[in-house]
Amino acid sequence: MQTGMRQGPEIWIRGPVTSQEPGAPGPARAHAAARRFSWVGTHGGAGVSTLAAVYGGHDSGRAWPGPGDPASVLLVSRTHAAGLDTVAGAVEIFRRGQAPPGLDLDAVVLVADAPGRLPRPLAQRVRSLESVIDVYRVPWVAAWRLGELGHPPRETSALVRLTGAAR
Repeated sequence: MQTGMRQGPEIWIRGPVTSQEPGAPGPARAHAAARRFSWVGTHGGAGVSTLAAVYGGHDSGRAWPGPGDPASVLLVSRTHAAGLDTVAGAVEIFRRGQAPPGLDLDAVVLVADAPGRLPRPLAQRVRSLESVIDVYRVPWVAAWRLGELGHPPRETSALVRLTGAAR
């Protein structure tokens, strides 16, 4: 994807448009190619390695992707106040054009910092982020604390579609 061009995720899910003669049989089943992307943590302990293991993609840790890494970036943060501060700052870096050349911010992925609902002030900050960028939420998964990284949680079906992760 070119820098500065904003395309919705449907382009990656549906795949390329092909011309077809009228009356010709369509494909039995459309398969979208797996997208290449880099997970970038905005603070330590954001969950980048776990997300890369569960959803696929390149684990950039807290560093910008390098020249050979996928340029499509998914910023990762926990949902606590400090995490929301760091991810908002990273989004601002992209907005100002200060991110390394060639990188494209696709979305923000917020990983629950605790089980249960977010307190109102944190939920308001998440809504503020959602007003400027696509935000995907990952719930608290107790099994992940034990290293049991099975299938993605059901609540993350939109993130599964975006990343092309197998269920």
